[in-house]
Amino acid sequence: MSEHYDVVFIGAGPGGYVGAIKAAQLGLKVACVEKRETLGGTCLNVGCIPSKALLHASEVFHQAEHIMGKFGVKAEKTSLDLPAMMKHKDSTVSDLTKGIAFLFKKNKVTPIYGTATITNNTTINVACNDGTTQVLNTKNIVIATGSDVMSLPNVTVDEKNIVSSTGALSLSKVPEHLVVIGGGVIGLEMGSVWSRLGAKVTVVEYLDGITPSMDNELAKAFQKVLEKQGFHFKLSTKVIAVEKDKKGHKVIVEPAAGGASEEILCDIVLMSIGRKPYTEGLGLENLGVVLDNRGRVEIDEHFKTNIPNIYAIGDAVKGAMLAHKAEEEGVAVAEILAGKHGHVNYNTIPNVIYTWPEVSSVGQTEQELKAQNIAYKIGKFPFAANARAKAGLNTDGFIKILSDEKTDRVLGVHMMGPDVGNMINQAAMAMEFSASSEDIARTCHAHPTTGEVFKEAAMAAAFGKAIHA
Repeated sequence: MSEHYDVVFIGAGPGGYVGAIKAAQLGLKVACVEKRETLGGTCLNVGCIPSKALLHASEVFHQAEHIMGKFGVKAEKTSLDLPAMMKHKDSTVSDLTKGIAFLFKKNKVTPIYGTATITNNTTINVACNDGTTQVLNTKNIVIATGSDVMSLPNVTVDEKNIVSSTGALSLSKVPEHLVVIGGGVIGLEMGSVWSRLGAKVTVVEYLDGITPSMDNELAKAFQKVLEKQGFHFKLSTKVIAVEKDKKGHKVIVEPAAGGASEEILCDIVLMSIGRKPYTEGLGLENLGVVLDNRGRVEIDEHFKTNIPNIYAIGDAVKGAMLAHKAEEEGVAVAEILAGKHGHVNYNTIPNVIYTWPEVSSVGQTEQELKAQNIAYKIGKFPFAANARAKAGLNTDGFIKILSDEKTDRVLGVHMMGPDVGNMINQAAMAMEFSASSEDIARTCHAHPTTGEVFKEAAMAAAFGKAIHA
């Protein structure tokens, strides 16, 4: 069986499914190949969405246990129903995957469930999940295969006691002691879920700080907040091995610079040292598609590989491994294939950590500006001085704005506080329109809202002083 298309997207994650829908809306005949039985990729099935469902549910539990009484709300005999919490997570994922299937049908995108192999720059063989084979003839191919979890060479992930982020989403009981290997976003989010539900959490990080790509000042403040919540950190520490023990597992560690080893006893180990591009098995080596030294597909500014008609986006290429970055690239490549001028501004892609308080950022960090010898101004304002945050007992954190010393143009915004995962979009939009800190400072913000912290930080950057601090 052979079908002809204008473009075939390989992978139905945020980049692939969004790109496929956009291409169809622009009048192209589109198919999308997905090896799972459901659409949405890692993000929707075993990543962003289920983790946020558990983060929200666990925060509700934590609020009931520790916070609601401060508001005069008595929640006596609170107990955890973990199966019900997992059911909420699963139903959220199910509803959203069905939603993408509906959007495919609405926009006339053909979903094909199976494993794709690119035989040449216009032909794809699909070993379908139902046992059949399809040959897809297409004018263009877009690789949107995403990424997979990484592990250490001496640690075997079994998704039972030594888990990746996938296994950490489906534990059957709350760990007594969870050891997280890696101090990045995913490990800290999943550590937060299980910490709120009662687990002791220890984070082992090879570097001397957590979230290494974050603004240093914000990262240090974030670590202090997590420590206040009960996290234990072992920084500048490397994992030598993970061994089975009578009571669970022991994680053998030693200083990153070398020295005496020690053992950390636990029942669950979460391997969270990062992700790698998922490009194996596509046939790229036979086609001569160039990969970089990290296994990412090399592309130009128009998402083209070195092979005509083959493009790549998302986690399979360079850049931040973020769902919304992949979505923007999916839209852009669809526009390019339709003869338009697709473009992504990588300087305004926000990053969010969905702990509580949330952490978010967009643009450059202070250390990046120093490295480039760019003169800048700093404006900061704490949530502790904000009326709405005070009323809601959400006073941890601050907002920091970095603006050009000469032009006042905003170069970076870094936030920790309540709901800053949503607030960072305001900063990204301001930067997209090349706003100055004075532009933000002179924009009326509703009172009382936590968004006023953003305005006050802008005042501090623009005028040297905020009003309420």
